[in-house]
Amino acid sequence: MKRSVQTTTLVTNENNMAFNGETDKYYLEKEELTLDSDEDYQYEEVPVDEDFVPGEIEEDLDLAVRTIREIDEDGQATVRREGLPKPTVTQRPEVVDDFVRNFLVRMGMHRTLDCFQTEWYELQQRGLLQEEDVGVAPDVYTKNQELSEEIEFLKQEVNKYRDAAMKAKDTYVKLRKERDYHRMHHKRIVQEKNKLIQDIKRIKRHYAQYEPTLQQLKKKYEVAMKEKMLSRLERDRALGQVSGLQSTLKSMESFKGGSPLAQSAGMSGMRQRRGVEVDERGYGPTQRTLAEERERSADFDVNNFPQDYKRHPNDSEFPADMGVNPYLAQAKNAPGHLTRTGGFRQSNSFQAHSQPVSSVALHPRKQILATTSDDNTWKMWAVPGGDIIMTGEGHTDWVSDCDFHPSGSKLATSSGDTTVKIWDFSKAECVHTFTDHTHAVWGCSWHSSGDFLASCSMDNTSKIWDLNSLRCRYTLRGHADSVNSIEFLPFSNTLLTCSADKTLSLWDARTGLCAQTFYGHMHSVNQATFSMRGDTVASCDSYGIVKIWNVKAVAPMVSFDVGPHPANHVLFDPTGALLAIASNGGTIKMYEVNNGRISSLVGHEDAVQCVAFDKSGDYIVSGGSDSTVRIWS
Repeated sequence: MKRSVQTTTLVTNENNMAFNGETDKYYLEKEELTLDSDEDYQYEEVPVDEDFVPGEIEEDLDLAVRTIREIDEDGQATVRREGLPKPTVTQRPEVVDDFVRNFLVRMGMHRTLDCFQTEWYELQQRGLLQEEDVGVAPDVYTKNQELSEEIEFLKQEVNKYRDAAMKAKDTYVKLRKERDYHRMHHKRIVQEKNKLIQDIKRIKRHYAQYEPTLQQLKKKYEVAMKEKMLSRLERDRALGQVSGLQSTLKSMESFKGGSPLAQSAGMSGMRQRRGVEVDERGYGPTQRTLAEERERSADFDVNNFPQDYKRHPNDSEFPADMGVNPYLAQAKNAPGHLTRTGGFRQSNSFQAHSQPVSSVALHPRKQILATTSDDNTWKMWAVPGGDIIMTGEGHTDWVSDCDFHPSGSKLATSSGDTTVKIWDFSKAECVHTFTDHTHAVWGCSWHSSGDFLASCSMDNTSKIWDLNSLRCRYTLRGHADSVNSIEFLPFSNTLLTCSADKTLSLWDARTGLCAQTFYGHMHSVNQATFSMRGDTVASCDSYGIVKIWNVKAVAPMVSFDVGPHPANHVLFDPTGALLAIASNGGTIKMYEVNNGRISSLVGHEDAVQCVAFDKSGDYIVSGGSDSTVRIWS
């Protein structure tokens, strides 16, 4: 089978070109080619050999493959020796007119090409061009053209290799910098390694020197532990003897009506059993310190003077301690006092100061509230409306506490500037400043008579001021750290203080002596307060632990945790059935004494610093670090 393929050839008839301005004429010549097909090819059939042996075929095949490989190796060796034959290229010389035409076409000179062809063919038709004149183009022109092309190619190659060289140079510079960096880093690491090795060797030598000392200390420790155990045994035996003596003294007391010596010994033994170190007089650490202080100032103690003697002619007399609180009956008769626990809701709030509110105090007779702040001022407000009445300026540092005079005509303030100021509302000014404290004053409290004012300070002391003689009557020493709060039991001469030394103390204001100390807190006690009846004390510390103490038993009745935030202030309501705790977490915790249930009053945006109950228990006032006062009713 054959296929016909049509091809078209472009032929230029140069001989029939018109020279009279006509355009060139082209002719198409059609040719037909035949291609052979593999479908009609007759293959020769090869007969199969009947004596076919597979083993011989395989051997012949291996032999043939081996022979072909040897031939290929010989041929390759011959080619390597003789070299590959160079291909021959036959180049036909180019005639002059074609050379010119190609040059003009390559240069894009088409108009010149038209003029050249017109004149060339015109001269050829006239016979002016002889065969010897129309020859081939000289070789020098062809070589020049080839050299020009080669030059262009080489320029391109040069540019390409130049770019490659620049990239290689940049890479080399980068690698050299990295090498230098890593080499420097390696040297530094080697130096540090050598230094560490030297340090380790020095430490090992130093440790080797301590080994004998450690062994010796270990032996001493074992000996000390043995002695400690023996001492404990001796102590237990001595305690047994003391218990026997106490029982003997008690039996003697039953016959003799009880002697002071036996009572003192019994009290001393009781304090020893509680873990408090006492001396032969039965004094604990606080009483011992006070006794030493009294001995140093024995010549100036009021007990050494006659009964009617006065150190200052204007000194006030402490009233008799009757133990009757008239507000207690009002609190018991207050309507709904048993159902108010936990039922408070925020009724009003106002911006009181520009900085945190440190304390609040309610007027004893009028609906007036006093507030103090870290902005060095105190202010008076009408409650529950929140209208400002008065502003007091005079302290040079933050004002920590305030308390209304029992008559309501004066206000006492304490401050971080180590002073206590008395403000008289009728004169609208500060009438006196007490300056005996040497550090910041944390709190103040009026005596129910209005003639005495107590204050506590960071200088580890408390002071009792006489408002008539305008001087310090007593300095209460005994706490080993800052005294954080102080409070008079209403209509009594008893003072309650708490301290950063983790203790609470009861003081007799008439003598300035410590009557009792409460131990149990594990952290700094921030504030302590009496209940209305005076038989219970509540205290809170910097870890949120609140304790309620039985004053007569000198022991905690209840201890609970409102942490993890510190508890800043505690206060009983007038009935004593509810305890308000100002928490640093921004809430007021309400603890019901009867059932131990705790609820929260949420509203402050920052720590709550202080709380105050109305005399009737109808509402609570609180102040916080958010500079606001909030009223809960």
